[in-house]
Amino acid sequence: MFRRSIYKTPAQLRAMVEPGLITAASLDAAGAAVAAGVTTAAVDEAASAAVLARGAESNFKLVRGYHHTTCISVNEQVVHGIPGSRVLEPGDIVSVDSGAQYQGWNGDSARTFIVPDPARPDLVAAREELSRVTEGSMWAGIAAMASARHLGDIGAAIQDYIEAQGEYGILREYVGHGIGRKMHEAPSVFNYRTPDPGAEVKPGLVLAIEPMVTAGSDQTFVEDDDWTVSTVDGSDGSHWEHSVAVHADGIWVLTAADGGAAGLAPFNVTPTPIP
Repeated sequence: MFRRSIYKTPAQLRAMVEPGLITAASLDAAGAAVAAGVTTAAVDEAASAAVLARGAESNFKLVRGYHHTTCISVNEQVVHGIPGSRVLEPGDIVSVDSGAQYQGWNGDSARTFIVPDPARPDLVAAREELSRVTEGSMWAGIAAMASARHLGDIGAAIQDYIEAQGEYGILREYVGHGIGRKMHEAPSVFNYRTPDPGAEVKPGLVLAIEPMVTAGSDQTFVEDDDWTVSTVDGSDGSHWEHSVAVHADGIWVLTAADGGAAGLAPFNVTPTPIP
């Protein structure tokens, strides 16, 4: 039985640069649209327009039964929220997950935004901190890719970062993944320590690193729409994700315009463009 390697050729890695940048552009557009009084459908439309403007298509829409360019999860929703008529309110924490397919290759990324609310500075500060911790753990995992020998080193780095920040929940049932010709490929990328060291980290590996973190318990349930994943205890969730390539000269964050330079700087890692 034929099994495609999880490692890409240099030419295939180069082909993944543009879909990554298109995905980043879609999240730029989504973030610019996030504001009090705006529907999640309008945020999705902004991301969709950005994807189409670059000659790409939404890979989320290629998932059976899903009809949107993004997943938008608000407050206690952590991932897989469906855009619709919900109106964003001041203080909301909003995670937007987007992807693009271009010339047969995929990008996948997510960011968390907080809607300003001058009337509730404590709430906003707590949600900004949750987002900061989640984003920081993602960059810790990406930084680990630069020297990791196996996938397990990445999950350990993510967990260590989160635990050093305080009491947070790390989703266990939802994990990162490989990406390439399909949005979701092998291998799975856990956001926590596992007994199995996992696949070897070496040139050609492309991973979607995506910690999903809660302000409380890690226990979740799927809402009646059969998509939205929310916390059982009602605590806030945050989701950050980047698609990252390992190549002969280092690592490169495909879904960041600067290749991840700013996010990796605190970890003393410098990304190198794919040759």
